[in-house]
Amino acid sequence: MTILRTPSGRPAARAVPGALRQWGRAAFAGLLLALTAAAPAQEAPLGRWTTIDDATGKPKSVVEVYRARDGSIAGRVVDILDLKDGPNPPCKACKGPLHGKPIRGLVILWGLRPDGDGGWSGGRVLDPENGKDYKAKLALLEDGRALGMSGCIAFFCRQQVWRRE
Repeated sequence: MTILRTPSGRPAARAVPGALRQWGRAAFAGLLLALTAAAPAQEAPLGRWTTIDDATGKPKSVVEVYRARDGSIAGRVVDILDLKDGPNPPCKACKGPLHGKPIRGLVILWGLRPDGDGGWSGGRVLDPENGKDYKAKLALLEDGRALGMSGCIAFFCRQQVWRRE
């Protein structure tokens, strides 16, 4: 009986037939492909999303969700679709340095990170209508065509569904 040895000269645990070795390589390649295919799912909220007015059900604005310099997820208003307050209304209800700033260009979502459940949490969302910020959570819906954006106070959350542009 021939004893197989490792390159360092130690006896190998057991011989692996060629077909099994090829199957193992194929399985490893498949696993690697599956893991790399899953990675973009964490990138999925990035892009432009149309927000919908809760009261009217009509498109209100476009928010661009992007990766911030610190690696977290953030979002800024890039277009105003509801022109009842003008093409670029100021944030009258905002406090401090944001008071009176144009809503277009305003960062309203920040600090979100993957939560391990396929969503993003740990950040904040600003409601320019009332100037308050809330705990924020994001979750992809409808195979990535919609984004559930939840603003929370303690355990009470309200979700808006944004549509991918």
